Amino acid sequence: MGAPVPMIELWRGGRLESTHLGHAVICDEAGEIVESWGDPTAIIYPRSSCKMIQALPLLESGAADAHGLTDRQVALACASHQGAAIHTEAVTRWLADLGLSDDDLRCGAHEPYDTAERNRLIRADEKPCQCHNNCSGKHAGFLTLNRHLKGHADYVEVDHPVQQAAKQAFEEVTGETSPGYGIDGCSAPNFATSVHGLARAMARFAAATGTGDARDRAMHRMTRAMGQYPEMVAGEGRACTELMRAMGGRVAIKTGAEAVFIAILPEQKRGIALKITDGGTRGAEGAIAALLVKLGALDPDHPATKKRLNAIQKNWRGFETGDIRAAAAFP
Repeated sequence: MGAPVPMIELWRGGRLESTHLGHAVICDEAGEIVESWGDPTAIIYPRSSCKMIQALPLLESGAADAHGLTDRQVALACASHQGAAIHTEAVTRWLADLGLSDDDLRCGAHEPYDTAERNRLIRADEKPCQCHNNCSGKHAGFLTLNRHLKGHADYVEVDHPVQQAAKQAFEEVTGETSPGYGIDGCSAPNFATSVHGLARAMARFAAATGTGDARDRAMHRMTRAMGQYPEMVAGEGRACTELMRAMGGRVAIKTGAEAVFIAILPEQKRGIALKITDGGTRGAEGAIAALLVKLGALDPDHPATKKRLNAIQKNWRGFETGDIRAAAAFP
């Protein structure tokens, strides 16, 4: 197994202070490696970066169409959202349309990342509900598929038809038999794959035309939905939302916990996957920005880019103290 390589660096006072190491792969529409850094065979948990794959059965099965899901809801099914009002209200309405409620979710509750919603809960002396969970859109999708499959209530169990459908789709689009799974923060199984496998899957999304079989149509719809509704995929201030807006919705990107990031580039029919081995968000955001700039998809001078790459660091008095940049050999 190859070693991770330097990708993103923090410089201070003319000296290298910190380095984020990682693995990254760019694949073409055939799933072949165009370029790679580190070890393409490194096995990782994609975490939330693979939510589009987990949502494939929702669309492929006909469940999404049967329940009249909009593209905005499709984007939400792929989301790691902020728990802002636009997210929680959308999930609540979705569940109500199914005749379900917050109690039917299995993702658990956590404090919303959105400041306004968090402050509202504090002022109202309310506790967060499961709809505030950043994965509640994905779970609303699971529940929709579960209604279609007529499965039992505990849809996050690994042997449940919903998760078995997700696993089958995952292995087919990555082109690899998963070596195992871990339980994600939202209680759903998260199947492992190689960095190459994850990039291969994203390239398949990128190559989808919307005129092929059910999978092709599902991939095409999800990619476009994410680009059309970037605010539903993450939220204000978040890298996924800001960078997709910066690229005019032409590229879909998605982060995952522990510093995984993917990108789907339909115009170039390219897929990207990366993993920063220290699990740090700063490194992952800088690395995906660097790769998107390299491929000409992202303007290096856009404010959303400069917030994460070649980003000037300032102290509490506003003095410039350093910068975050790509390592010399990356990308």
